[in-house]
Amino acid sequence: MAGEAWSDVKLSDIMDVKHGFAFPGENIREEPPGDILLTPGNFAVGGGFKGSKYKYFDGQVPEEYVLRENDLIVTMTDLSKQADTLGYPALVPKPQHFRFLHNQRLGKVLIRDGAKVDKRFISYLLRTPEYRHEVLASATGTTVKHTSPSRILAYKTSIPPLPEQRAIAHILGTLDDKIELNRRMNQTLEAIARALFKSWFVDFDPVRAKAEGRDSSLPKQIADLFPDSFEDSELGEIPKGWEVKRLGDLLELAYGKALKAEDRRDGNVPVFGSNGQVGWHDERIIAGPGIVVGRKGNPGVVTWAPTDFFAIDTTFYVVPAKNCHSLQFLFHALKIHDLASLGADSAVPGLNRNMAYMSAQVPPPGPLLKKFDA
Repeated sequence: MAGEAWSDVKLSDIMDVKHGFAFPGENIREEPPGDILLTPGNFAVGGGFKGSKYKYFDGQVPEEYVLRENDLIVTMTDLSKQADTLGYPALVPKPQHFRFLHNQRLGKVLIRDGAKVDKRFISYLLRTPEYRHEVLASATGTTVKHTSPSRILAYKTSIPPLPEQRAIAHILGTLDDKIELNRRMNQTLEAIARALFKSWFVDFDPVRAKAEGRDSSLPKQIADLFPDSFEDSELGEIPKGWEVKRLGDLLELAYGKALKAEDRRDGNVPVFGSNGQVGWHDERIIAGPGIVVGRKGNPGVVTWAPTDFFAIDTTFYVVPAKNCHSLQFLFHALKIHDLASLGADSAVPGLNRNMAYMSAQVPPPGPLLKKFDA
C-alpha cells in the first residue's frame, strides 16, 4: 500500500542461499543425452537466463538438486577476467524434455518462512548497481572470482511492502518481455542480412543468374548494379570489375581502452569485452553503431554494437576506411573470416592485427554497398 513505509533489511533477514551439488566430472558432457547442468555460462550479463553453452550430466542425480520452474538462482563463481556475471540472478525457465540441475557454482535462493517478499522482486533487486558493487568488492580470487552465501546475504537494502514489490516486479517483467521480443526480432533480421550477404558477396548469386541468362529475382535498380560475368582472381572467380582487397585496405582495428569493472559508473552506455557486452558505463569512447572484435581472451569474436559504446582493452573496434563506408558489410565480412586462427604468440590467446589486415576480401562497388545497407 502506498502509505506503508519501506523496511531496512539485510538479505539474510528475508532469504538464504543454498550451495549446489558437486556433480562428478566423469559424467559431465558437452553434448546430450543427459540433464542440463546449469553453469554461470547460462547467465546473461546484467542478470537473467541465457539458454546457451549447456553442459549435460548423465549420472545419478540427488532429487534435492533438481531445479524447478521459477527457482531463483545466483552465480557463485565466474571464470571471466571482469567477473561479468558474478552474483547475478536468473529465474529457471520451464523445462521441456529435460531437467535443470543445480551445481556447485550456483546458489539457490530460498525465501525464509514468514518473509513478506516477492521472488521476482528479489531477482530484480539482485541486479541493481549497489548490490553488484558489494558483490564485486567482497569477491575473492584472481583468475577465478568467487562469492559466497554469507557475502551475498550481508547486503543491506530497503524493500517496499509486498503489494508494491509485486507491482514493481510486474512492470519490470513486462519491460523484460518487450526486450526479449526485440532481441528475437533482431536475431531474425540479422539472419536475413547474413543470408543476403552470402548470396550477394560470397556466392555471387545475382551475377551467376545474369551470366546464365536467368532472372535474379531482384528489383531492376539493384540487379543492374551487378555485372553479368566473372573474371579470374587469386580467390578464384569474382564478379567482373570487382577487385580483391585486403581487410587492412577496408578498415582499421583500433585498440579499446582499459576500464575495470569497479571503475564503471551507472549509465546507459554498453561496455564490450572480447566476447560481447560485459556491463554498462556513463561514458562512450565510440559513437555507434559500431563493430567490436575480440583481441585477447576470445580473439576474433565479432560483435555488433547498435548504439554508442565503450570497447575495453581486450578488444579492437572497427574504423571503416573511406573506400568502404558500410559497417554492415564489414560486420558480415569479418564474421566469415577465421580471425580466431590469426593468433599472436603469447600465453594468452590474442588476435594478431597485422595478420588480420592481410586477409583477402572482395568488396562491391559503392552504390551496391549503399543498397545493401538499405
